[in-house]
Order: sequence, then C-alpha cells, then structure tokens
Amino acid sequence: MRLMLGAEAVVIPLGALLAGFAAFSLFLLVLGKSPVEFFALVWKAGFSSAFSWQNTLSRSAPLVLAALCVALPARLGLVVIGGEGAIVLGGLAAGVTGLAVGGLPGVLGMGLMAAAGMVLGGLWIGAVGALRIKRGVNETISSLLMAYIAIALFNHFVEGLFRDPGSLNKPSTAPLAESLRVGDMPFISAHWGVVAGALACILCWILLEKTTLGFAARIAGDNIRAAQVQGLPVGPLVIGFTALGGAFAGLAGFFEVSAVHGSANGSLIAGYGYTGILVAFLARHNPLAIFPVAILLGGFEASSGLIQRRMDLPDATILVFQGMVFIIILLSEALYGRFAIFTPAYWERR
Repeated sequence: MRLMLGAEAVVIPLGALLAGFAAFSLFLLVLGKSPVEFFALVWKAGFSSAFSWQNTLSRSAPLVLAALCVALPARLGLVVIGGEGAIVLGGLAAGVTGLAVGGLPGVLGMGLMAAAGMVLGGLWIGAVGALRIKRGVNETISSLLMAYIAIALFNHFVEGLFRDPGSLNKPSTAPLAESLRVGDMPFISAHWGVVAGALACILCWILLEKTTLGFAARIAGDNIRAAQVQGLPVGPLVIGFTALGGAFAGLAGFFEVSAVHGSANGSLIAGYGYTGILVAFLARHNPLAIFPVAILLGGFEASSGLIQRRMDLPDATILVFQGMVFIIILLSEALYGRFAIFTPAYWERR
C-alpha cells in the first residue's frame, strides 16, 4: 500500500517523459525523419560505450547543480528559473580568482575559486529571494531578468577588464595554471564535478527531509501565511534557500571553468541553467531523483552533434525535444490526485 501511494511521484513524471518522446517522434515524422534512428543515435552517443558515458557524465555535472538551484527554492513554493546567470557569474568569479591565487597550492587555490563562484552565485540568486520578501517582486520574472543582466555583465568583463590580450577570436580571461585545473576521476575521463553534484544532491535531501529547516521550508511552501502565523522565519528561509541554490549554480560555473574550458569565456553560456529547470521539474524537485534525470538529459545533450551530422538536423533539435517534454511535464501537474489507485481511500477499501 505504501509503495503504491508513493508511486504517483514516479508514474506521472515517467508517463510525461514517454508522452514527450511520443510527441517528439511525431514532430520528426512530420519532418520526414525517423524517430527510431534518432533514439538509436541518442543511445549510441550517450550511453552505448565508456566514451559515451564519459561525455554524458561531464555534461550531467552542471545540470545536477543547476537543477538544485531550481529545486531548493521550489520547496518554498518559489519558481526560480535564473540559474544560468549564477552559472556564468560563478564561472567568471572562479576564473578571475584563479588568476589571483595562481601561486598557491592547487587544492587551496581551487578551494578559493570554488568558494568565489559559490559566493557570487549565492548572492545573485539570494537577491531574488530578497526581492520577493522585501518588495514582493515575482521571483520567476526577477530571476529570468537577472539572468540576462548576469550574461551582459559577464560579456562586459570578459571582453573588457578581465580579457586576456592573447584571446583574439574568442574573448576570455587568461588561462588557468595547470595546478588549478580540476582533473578527471580514476578510470573514467569525467571530471570530479560529477561527484560534487552527487554529494550535493545527498546533502540537499538530508537538509530537506531530515532537518528542522527542511521541515519549516516544506510548511512555508504549502502555506506561507500559515507558516508566518506559526512564527516560522519565512524571510530568512526564502533568502537562505535561494542563496543556497544560487551557490550550487555558481559551483557549476567553477567546474565548467576549471575542469572543462580552462578560462572564463563565452562557452560558459551554454544553456545549462535552463536545462536544469527541466531536470528539476522532471525530478519533482527531489534531490535524489535529480541525479539520474540529469544523466538522462545529459545523454541527450551529448548526442546533439552526432544527430546533426547523421540526420541532417539542426543542433537546436535537442532544444525542441526538451521544450516539448517540459510543456508536457507542466501539463501533467494537473493529473496529481486524479487517480484513485494512488489515494489512501482506495487501499483502505481493499
């Protein structure tokens, strides 16, 4: 009985995902392309070999951390969709800090870089929570607008004050010292951001499910006025959870700079923050479910180049797929509580 009552949170998102696959298959048929070939290429590029898994895991790491930027505020009933801004500013902070601490031991220097990225990302998204509490500004709109501002600031500094004179065709900060580059995990060419993302998901689950802060956040998310009447510190909770989510997005920026690009440049603006929204909603904002969902979507991201070459489709095809899935997931929210089999009354009659 308990298993069936909890199955709703798995069955409905899984059904929405399959419905998204079906809708996208129809889209491909209209274009005269084969859905079977598409999904076969996704499997080949994302999951069929050790090399495929390396690529998938590397792309999953920022998705996990970006999804936490959405999932943590969501427990308070907030819809924050501006994680992209925290990622790029976190990456910029990490890159600039790396130039300042190049003479320090690698572990200490990388720790300072990660801290800088998390602090700036936390301040940026924490400001969204502060605007909601202090001025009543809608967090969805403010976080999205602040993401555009963050990208503009990033481009301004990378192309101006912090630009490496040697970066001619692609403006960027100066390359990081080799001692400040995050290496790969043993036996697989995927960086340690994957492990950091997994640990972050576990810690967030513990925070939300096993602590008084998480309990207070859930109460505030269900009814913020009732939480205020009960004397819960709603303001600090909102600011704290949004800041923590932004810190994780800033950490994603650090790993992209230190493990992938080697400097802060335009490649940081890759849309991971927006894909993280899809990951969080598909996982129902459950930190433990975020990790496998991010791996699934990371595999789709990893296959975009092969699909473009083999099927003669634009690189944005994966974005179309993600958009369709996201719309169906939003529509599926209306299904919760509609099926008797997932209610206690149904099983009490048995």
